[in-house]
Amino acid sequence: LSGLDPAQPYFQSTPVEVRLDKSDAEFVDVIHTDSAPTIPYLGFGMSPAIGHLDFYPNGGEQMPGCDKNPVSQIVDLDGIWEGTRDFVACNHLRSYKYYSDSIIYPDGFLGYSCASYDVFETENCFPCPKEGCPNMGHFADKFKGKIKNDFVKLYLNTGEAKDFPLWRYKVTVTLSGKSKVKGYVNLALYGSGGNTRQHQIVKGTLQPDNTYMSFIDAEVNIGTVTKVKFLWNNNRLNPTFPKLGAATITVQSGED
Repeated sequence: LSGLDPAQPYFQSTPVEVRLDKSDAEFVDVIHTDSAPTIPYLGFGMSPAIGHLDFYPNGGEQMPGCDKNPVSQIVDLDGIWEGTRDFVACNHLRSYKYYSDSIIYPDGFLGYSCASYDVFETENCFPCPKEGCPNMGHFADKFKGKIKNDFVKLYLNTGEAKDFPLWRYKVTVTLSGKSKVKGYVNLALYGSGGNTRQHQIVKGTLQPDNTYMSFIDAEVNIGTVTKVKFLWNNNRLNPTFPKLGAATITVQSGED
């Protein structure tokens, strides 16, 4: 059984006979996309973990792309009716859109087991453990025999619009140069499966010999890394023409 943002009003905190529960089937996976409290945030979805695997994309409360202005969302590519419906219940309806995308991308939507979304944003839940990470959506049941805990909460990020899956990489950069400057560093990853856009990994003071770590949620599974493009900018004219480079760049795939 796959729960697509199971309803919060009238169901949350009720006995298991009333709501979706892991006792309802041999395997129950749940996608939570609108789990903010109904009052005052109008969250339609349930927040507690109730299945064998509970996925909380983007933290499970506010989905990227759902905060577009009403006019652009209602006059949507899919027509005014679908646009209006999406504006009213955008977070809630993301669950089935992620699910349908998961059929097309069997290797997408990896969920990382984590205590909370805040912890997911640190290094503590990366990479996947040796048994791997489950895929949110249609292929979640491939993980059926590997569940050890009573409830497994899984976190991941998605794109703002279709196609929704993102692939997570950890990048670590050690800078080289003679003097520190203010600015930002962008990285683009190139691989056998495709290339990413530029992702900003650090902004502020750039200190040579320092190491900076960031996560890139890439819009493509790049496969085997073939090249990394390093770009930096200091946003202002500097008469000393400072030079900055990358002594080393390490790219780690979350999957393996």
